[in-house]
Amino acid sequence: MGSTSEAAAVDKRVDFANYFCTYGFLYHQKEMLCDRVRMDAYFNAVFQNKHHFVDKTVLDVGAGSGILAIWSAQAGAKKVYAVEATKMAEHARQLVEANNLHNVVEVIEGSVEDVDLPEKVDVIISEWMGYFLLRESMFDSVICARDRWLKPNGVMYPSHARMWMAPIRSGLVDQQMKDYEESVDDWDCFINETKCYYGVDMSVLTKPYTEEQRKYYLETSIWRNLHPNQIIGTTVVIKEIDCLKATVNDIRTVHASFSSSITAENSRLCGFAGWFDVHFRGSNTNPAQQEIELTTTPSEDYGTHWGQQVFLLHPPPRVQQGDDLIVNFSMCRSKENHRLMEIDLSYEMKQSGKLLPPVKNKIFIE
Repeated sequence: MGSTSEAAAVDKRVDFANYFCTYGFLYHQKEMLCDRVRMDAYFNAVFQNKHHFVDKTVLDVGAGSGILAIWSAQAGAKKVYAVEATKMAEHARQLVEANNLHNVVEVIEGSVEDVDLPEKVDVIISEWMGYFLLRESMFDSVICARDRWLKPNGVMYPSHARMWMAPIRSGLVDQQMKDYEESVDDWDCFINETKCYYGVDMSVLTKPYTEEQRKYYLETSIWRNLHPNQIIGTTVVIKEIDCLKATVNDIRTVHASFSSSITAENSRLCGFAGWFDVHFRGSNTNPAQQEIELTTTPSEDYGTHWGQQVFLLHPPPRVQQGDDLIVNFSMCRSKENHRLMEIDLSYEMKQSGKLLPPVKNKIFIE
């Protein structure tokens, strides 16, 4: 039997293969660097709050291409440690050299949990947010860095985060059901052809195949940039995070019970959308001079690469303006992969003062 340390090493290699390796490709970095909402928010947060950076020491967690480390140096930091777990660190090092900042920015290839810095830092900057904020669980690494390396009066960039939800209407609910039904029909044809041409009856696999397809098409959330008019009810904050104080246990699960009133006339409740925003406020003792917000709310003109996570309902009920929804939401990490999420979502609807039976859904963020 292998030792605990050996098992941990295997887990780390698997995690790298499943997660970190994606960020080692320039095409993936380019997608994020082309997100103007993302880029403008971080750029403005740094350069409109130079007092947090001038002559300060900065740690960039998950530095990627190194853009945040470079901005920190350009804003006046005396030393920036850019920690990146993938081979993207080599590209970041090249960018730092090309921008003549190698005397300020030190790129370190490795995970922030393992590296050793020679000093504490005044600022931790990181773009750690995943789909619906917490997918990918990268904030764990930021918390680790904060607890190890941030000075008592240091600041976090971003400093605060919120998760939002709202009821929506969308043609996606019909499309996903259609795709699911076509997939099941195709399996039936496959069963018949395999038995006819090759003499093997594979019908014993029909149930697991159907369950697999149901999870994929009907129980897995979908990424979309929604239009604001697809929101059909009041929006609600379901989680608030103070990045200076939050612990891993605080974000390991998210539980929320909330109410939302339908604002659209005669619509279908096709599901719920989830999104997030983050804020650059500094701290109570060291506030930002100019607070900056980065939001991924549904927008007609300012979509982001995060978009929104759409949790569809099958079948979608009809709703009227003034109907009230009472929603229970629970999100936890997948047992198979801690960077993915499992969601239990149930709701009750009050129509014309009458409370209808509750509806429960299991949904995955993969």
